[in-house]
Amino acid sequence: MADDYEFGTLRVAVSEDGVAQVEIHRPEALNAFSSQVWQELGACFGRVKRDGRVRCVVLSAAGRMFTAGLDLKEAAAGPLGRARGGDGDSDVARQGYYHRLFILEFQDAISAIETCDKPVIAVVHGACLGIGIDVISACDVRVAAADAYFVVKEVDIGMAADIGTLQRLPKVVGNDSWVREVCYTARAVTAKEAQLVGLVSRVLPTRAEALEAGTAMAAAIAAKSPVAVASTKHLLNYSRDHSVREGLEYTAVWNTLAHNSKDMATAIMASLQKKQARFPNL
Repeated sequence: MADDYEFGTLRVAVSEDGVAQVEIHRPEALNAFSSQVWQELGACFGRVKRDGRVRCVVLSAAGRMFTAGLDLKEAAAGPLGRARGGDGDSDVARQGYYHRLFILEFQDAISAIETCDKPVIAVVHGACLGIGIDVISACDVRVAAADAYFVVKEVDIGMAADIGTLQRLPKVVGNDSWVREVCYTARAVTAKEAQLVGLVSRVLPTRAEALEAGTAMAAAIAAKSPVAVASTKHLLNYSRDHSVREGLEYTAVWNTLAHNSKDMATAIMASLQKKQARFPNL
């Protein structure tokens, strides 16, 4: 494991073929998101973005479940608790100003998954609660074990989800009625239902099989041109948030540069020769 990826709550390993395994590793707390977890997750994906060795990422979690959601004990004693009650030294406006900065910092850490130019495949097992939905909706692909279940939990703790679920989930699923139902009710969604609505693309019998499938998918992606893959992710994200016309015009500008890659000639020649192409790191 590279020194750049030493974290207290994450386990990271980069294989020779360019697949980074990022495991949320706080099993004794059911992988609940403390401030350390989300800060390290943001830092990790910031480093992945700049690491030319990495071509694809598999994001999973250790222990019984993917995550129990927000660490409520820390939240009650930390910024959320202070925002509710205040400390008597400042008024509501001043408390709100800094609480907004805290939320934005939290959002940026999770958005680092989306803005990382390498595709991220989430492998979910057991419970995926609250912030877990924020995290997986920022990923490119979601694979689940059969025991996985998903809950947009925030209404049950008296708040609206504010780290990305309400913005990304409607675009991931494309069914506004279903999204509103699960966000308003906080009901559990099984892996089977998640696949039916398009939240996950595959359901495997066990965590081990889901992780194997996610890793195999990552290896297949890592074998492609890293310029082509990074460009594809970037353009998909841009086009999702803009009109078709804007997306086409932006793509034309982007590919004016990207088409200068030697990877195109390498890929075409390998295809003609029916050989496996080999591409340099990004």
